[in-house]
Amino acid sequence: MIERTITPLLRQLASQYPVITLTGPRQSGKTTLAKSLFAGKPYVTLEDPDMRRFAAEDPWGFLATYQQGAIFDEIQRVPELASYLQGMVDADPQPGRFLLTGSHQFELMTQVSQSLAGRTAVLRLLPFTLAEVQRIKVENAPDLAQTLLTGFYPRIHDKGLNPSQALADYFATYVERDLRQLAAVHDLQRFERFVRLCAGRTGQLLNLNSLGNDAGVSHVTARAWVDLLQTSYIVHLLPPWFTNSGKRLIKASKLYFYDVGLACWLLGLRTAQQVARDPLWGSLFENFIIMEAMKDRLNAGESAEMYFYRDSEGNEVDLLLPTGGKMHAIEIKAGATVNPDYFKGLKNFAAHHPAAVSGGGVVFGGTQNQNRSDWPVYSWLSLKNKPHA
Repeated sequence: MIERTITPLLRQLASQYPVITLTGPRQSGKTTLAKSLFAGKPYVTLEDPDMRRFAAEDPWGFLATYQQGAIFDEIQRVPELASYLQGMVDADPQPGRFLLTGSHQFELMTQVSQSLAGRTAVLRLLPFTLAEVQRIKVENAPDLAQTLLTGFYPRIHDKGLNPSQALADYFATYVERDLRQLAAVHDLQRFERFVRLCAGRTGQLLNLNSLGNDAGVSHVTARAWVDLLQTSYIVHLLPPWFTNSGKRLIKASKLYFYDVGLACWLLGLRTAQQVARDPLWGSLFENFIIMEAMKDRLNAGESAEMYFYRDSEGNEVDLLLPTGGKMHAIEIKAGATVNPDYFKGLKNFAAHHPAAVSGGGVVFGGTQNQNRSDWPVYSWLSLKNKPHA
């Protein structure tokens, strides 16, 4: 197992808080990380029906078995357990006593924030970063299209799995397990079509009316299903950045997938050549870079707060990262050759919002960084050379 970038932060917080809550998508590596860092603690998965029934029906008896602490995996299966943990850690607030993991973000976080406020540190573990993948593969020049196709779920890289088969299994498991836990989706075939339609809108403004019409469901159902996909770490909605200026700004969020490989699979892409030729090539690359930025922030213990900018005249910046009260502006271009249009959005944003800009640049699909006079240009390959944690 490679050391995850988030490991030093997790160790530090475990020395300060009695409970650590580690949330993230299924198969993002939460269990592996928890077991490696807390090797001396009992491990309990609440996916196990017997353990889940014990914890739900007799929480005090269940917890009495683990007075010295434990790893409770997929705790969202018994969310009320957090309330009982509160009393235990108040009586004995030994740091690093319990580690909770969960793969449903809103449901789990509501229960934890209510019951364990001030007692738990909360971290989100997303799939591998490009730098983490390179620690396994150590190849000199990874192929961009293949990188997007494969995605970043650890198991695919650890086991050398065929990404198409592995992602098909991942999605089937998600439909069979998580959907039954989270909501009553009666028409699974229509829901699967809905998710594929979402993949076709990667990097686009979310229009629930259009999405619902194409999927044959109401606006209300489309909203509920998007919420479901967010809750289970399938899609992320990137909000627009607002100002108090009189300039009319777009107010809809943009849709991305937590794993670009899953988006490729949902689009029916099965080879790197298909990915490189697909009309959504630029959007898939954008999805990849935005998720890399989110992973960087979360692995450093920062918030996932990120934005995009677009006004009614079509001026746009793909990604705004809050830094010290200002914004780091990033333009994302899949093309391998830099052209003047790459800087248009950045220049416009800096001209209209000079007080808000703290720097930025362009990330592109080429192989060499460029020190341009106005804005630096970074190759996507520079992401694989980020220093080890």
